[in-house]
Amino acid sequence: MAGNIDTGKKGAVNVDINVVPFIDLMSCLTAFLLVTAVWSQFKQISIRPKGLGREADKVLQEEPPPKASILITKSELWIGLTLGDRQQILNNNENPDPHDYDALLEVLKSYKEMPVFAERYDIEIAAEDEVTYQNVINTMDRAVISGFTDVGFVDPASLSVKFKE
Repeated sequence: MAGNIDTGKKGAVNVDINVVPFIDLMSCLTAFLLVTAVWSQFKQISIRPKGLGREADKVLQEEPPPKASILITKSELWIGLTLGDRQQILNNNENPDPHDYDALLEVLKSYKEMPVFAERYDIEIAAEDEVTYQNVINTMDRAVISGFTDVGFVDPASLSVKFKE
């Protein structure tokens, strides 16, 4: 690409503009666009913070509603309600996976049938450090299947139901 610059003298000066850096920049930006477009197509777990923000105009209820909580350990599952019900789901010996997800699904369905949780969709899930990612996802899947579609992942110390004192 060339251009003429008139210097006011007898002849014009030809100047070549180097477009290679612009092409390099555009190819880099195209690569970043393609990479981010691919990542945005993966499935996501929607995790939203619970509670009220600073700008909230809501008035807190006097008595908090009951909550359901699940604690995943390396060898067992704990599920409970703030109403006082706590259950331990032990290892299923027939399966190499240490967690019995069918029993978890049955307990969650029985909780969902309770009048207190009929119109509620939230549940808290926490995992100890040695628990694998796949075990957390399997537990979240069972919660969603049973009707608890608003799944919150929290720290074990932040659970509403205390399983281990």
